Amino acid sequence: MDYLIPSDLASALEMRGSGGIVLAGGTDVYAQHVGRALAPPVIDIGGLAELQGIERTQGAFRIGALTRWADVASADLPGCFDGLRAAARQVGSIQVQNAATVGGNLCNASPAADGIPPLLTLDASVELTSSAGRRVVPLAAFLTGYRETLLAPNELLTAVLVPGGVEDARSGFSKLGLRRYLVISVVMVAVLVVLDARHIVADARVAVGACSPVAQRLGSLESELMGHSLSEFSASAVAAHLSLLSPIDDVRATADYRREAAAVLVSRALASLGGDG
Repeated sequence: MDYLIPSDLASALEMRGSGGIVLAGGTDVYAQHVGRALAPPVIDIGGLAELQGIERTQGAFRIGALTRWADVASADLPGCFDGLRAAARQVGSIQVQNAATVGGNLCNASPAADGIPPLLTLDASVELTSSAGRRVVPLAAFLTGYRETLLAPNELLTAVLVPGGVEDARSGFSKLGLRRYLVISVVMVAVLVVLDARHIVADARVAVGACSPVAQRLGSLESELMGHSLSEFSASAVAAHLSLLSPIDDVRATADYRREAAAVLVSRALASLGGDG
């Protein structure tokens, strides 16, 4: 098997132009190839330091695609990232968090990818790079379907870009599964809110994952939250805004259970962010 280790991003892009499997943390790639070999060539970009780390530039935040979830969980970031850091602590096990990368989670494009709902509430975009140049695509547009993305065969996802402006927002993440670790989500929700001095909603963003082929922002709920107190939204009130979701029946839960659980989790998340603390 051809196993290629590029020395820098330029050489990685040159290798990528010839096709092959891109390997970063490997926690998704290897799990999908149990009992069978990886098709050559394998391009191992996991050691590229230039794609690692979190930095703030010109009022925005740049998360390198090879940043490990353990690093996200421990990063010193403002309150708007609390939901993302909470999600980072639930990506697989601690061992997985020390290997798995932010970019790999997005490129794998699982409906149950823990990082996607909180990144959607952060209005994140992804930076896609090829030998011909770079383009920036909103994360919501990058994810096109079940394990499908806009990533071209000659591109690498090199960074996640988060705009500034809501650093003081409150955010949270909640995940329902059948056990504590190494679990595929039954339902997960991420919420980000900006409250005024009277604890009235000035901005709201709500995303639900594992209930449709791609995690969804609940735009109608976000609009209704504006100008209200978070305590006003019970599970039944939230349920009226779940029409965008298309949950399935599988071995973990029925579609009806997922829909009901999503309403409850969103309602609880809103209530938890609406207090004085």
